[in-house]
Amino acid sequence: MVGMLSDIGNVRKINEDSIGFHEDSNKKLYVIADGMGGHNAGEIASKIAVENTIEYVFSSKINEQVDILLKQAIEASNNKIYEVSNTDLALKGMGTTITACLVTGNKMVVANVGDSRCYVIENESFHQITSDHSLVQQLLDNGSITEEEAAIHPNKNVITRALGTAPKVEIDTFSIDLSSISKIMLCTDGLTNSLSKEEIYEIITKNDCESSCSKLIELSKERGGRDNISVIIFEGECNDGRDFTK
Repeated sequence: MVGMLSDIGNVRKINEDSIGFHEDSNKKLYVIADGMGGHNAGEIASKIAVENTIEYVFSSKINEQVDILLKQAIEASNNKIYEVSNTDLALKGMGTTITACLVTGNKMVVANVGDSRCYVIENESFHQITSDHSLVQQLLDNGSITEEEAAIHPNKNVITRALGTAPKVEIDTFSIDLSSISKIMLCTDGLTNSLSKEEIYEIITKNDCESSCSKLIELSKERGGRDNISVIIFEGECNDGRDFTK
């Protein structure tokens, strides 16, 4: 089961987030992106990122090196966005985050650029797989600020890597064994800037995937919804301890 939902929020005039999911008999791919740029450029960048990544993966033959396949797909999307941005002055400099999960059997490869995140529920714990490519994360990593200070930092929206802003992009990948994972969540920062990990965990563990997405976005909007909010939630391999209380 998979739940997917994207919302413009309460303030923005355009939803620059994009989400997508596709599967065949061998693999499943989940992709989320948060665009940036003037006018509707961010919306275009994120849409290209999601659609092009999915198309690349499913037009390629699956092999043992699925991490390489996913990186190649994201690199191709980077090239496409960069190429399009250089054909129209209104799109110049557009870019996007991307986080993607490619599942084959009980294995999952996660790839990310920017600050859209992947979380997993494993053995009743909720932890982040990806690391943000952001100014605030750099300050956290070098001990300049605390997690409490990071949560309210005025430059939270400054990312240090993006898709489509340069000819080359550095992509992080992570390999996950799904045998002990009950649920996986992808989200843009519109969610994590509004809700705590504890709140997100409680909602996900008490609802099915579709209901969780709705409830997370509803609560985020109650908190202000100043950004676009997008969530993808899907199930892992572990079936223990599921509640799904409505």
